[in-house]
Amino acid sequence: MADMTIPPRLTVLAGAFAVTAALFAGPAAVSASAAPTTASVATAPASPASVGSVCYSALPSQAHDTLDLIAKGGPFPYSQDGVVFQNREGVLPQQSSSYYHEYTVITPGAPTRGTRRIITGEKSQEDYYTADHYATFKLVDFGC
Repeated sequence: MADMTIPPRLTVLAGAFAVTAALFAGPAAVSASAAPTTASVATAPASPASVGSVCYSALPSQAHDTLDLIAKGGPFPYSQDGVVFQNREGVLPQQSSSYYHEYTVITPGAPTRGTRRIITGEKSQEDYYTADHYATFKLVDFGC
């Protein structure tokens, strides 16, 4: 249960070299072991540029609250916060199965968790925002 209260990217330092190597090697190295097919070409891994970006200042205040909680390691408002995000949609860059984690961005007035999430990667400030429950993602730009 402790894995859900500490941002995974802060606890996984040993894999940083492997992640960096994979990023520099590019998508070809990630899919090199797979036999090339038309399907694998059509579903090539996304890159942060292909998902777009959003200025931190343009995010809703509730997203700021969620990012603050992630930085502090919680506590989080929902039991699902901090669970592995499996990237089934394939919109985010392809990574290992436990690379991404998801956190709820509270939607005022919503009777459920709503559709807004922050998805974190293992790298520092690798945070993606989705307002439409994983249909689209934007990499948060903390410099603007």
